[in-house]
Amino acid sequence: MMQKEGNYKKLFKDFNKLNVMIIGDVMVDSYLWGKVERISPEAPIPIVALRKREHRMGGAANVAMNIRSMGANPILCSVIGTDDKGDQFLDLLKKEKIDDAGIVRSTRRITTTKFRIFGNAFQMLRVDEEMDNDLVQGDFFTLLRVIDHIMTKVKVDAIIFQDYDKGVITQKLISEVVKRAQARDIPVTVDPKKKNFMSYKNVTLIKPNLKELRDGMNLPHELVDKQSVIASAQQLRDSLNCRYVLTTMSEKGVMMSMKDNTAGDNIFIPAHMRMISDVSGAGDTVISLASMCLALKCTPYEVAYISNLAGGLVCEEVGVVPINKEKLLKEVLALL
Repeated sequence: MMQKEGNYKKLFKDFNKLNVMIIGDVMVDSYLWGKVERISPEAPIPIVALRKREHRMGGAANVAMNIRSMGANPILCSVIGTDDKGDQFLDLLKKEKIDDAGIVRSTRRITTTKFRIFGNAFQMLRVDEEMDNDLVQGDFFTLLRVIDHIMTKVKVDAIIFQDYDKGVITQKLISEVVKRAQARDIPVTVDPKKKNFMSYKNVTLIKPNLKELRDGMNLPHELVDKQSVIASAQQLRDSLNCRYVLTTMSEKGVMMSMKDNTAGDNIFIPAHMRMISDVSGAGDTVISLASMCLALKCTPYEVAYISNLAGGLVCEEVGVVPINKEKLLKEVLALL
């Protein structure tokens, strides 16, 4: 046990050495916090008396926050608008001391913003302001040139595609980035959505949840038992020619399906009992930890185990928040 404890402590220290590129859809998460004491006379809806406004970085930017919280250096690459919300996003990046060298601004897009309204600490409503069409050709080539420039200047240890179906990630961008990553032996991981689900050929790891796995593969049945999850994950792994499929299953934990002869074909990690406050952003945390663990050549069990614990921990917080490194390490060691 002492040896394992030392290994995990070293692993968490080594996270500080990593440069992780995150490519995907970024957004502003705008929170309106208030108190509910009465029902509107205009309609049977609660009235939220506003007490506080708060703005945070969301989407792929929340992955960058998780990477930074673990001590690594996030390199965020995306396209935002030239609008006020784009200015606000860059201000948030600056405040969090995350470099904006990978951010492209376009007059042809708006900056995605999600407004979440909380009453008495419970989320009551979400309003989205966005556009989801693919990048126009000019913006695509500008983003690819920015990615190429960064990869020639910095040793990138892992690349994460964080897809929210807002149009930054396209089939062409995926194939071009994967080709560059393979030439440099960089692991590529994916947090997918439906539109590009089957386009992530030759990546290292893809992390769908049960709904994404079913919808992305157009399965006619619900994934309600272990064998159906195993069969679907293996089918996806073979179709994409990827090494790992890490399926998140909410309260049932995670399953790792792999092309790896050092262990069984599938690893199940159960979830731990927790007081769940908000599941928003949990997937961002899981893909962040899985990617960093792969970059440091952890075993498949360690990848699944640590990322599963991290995803559970952030569910104890209200709103989209990054993982706490010290808290995660303490829990990892306590469960040895």
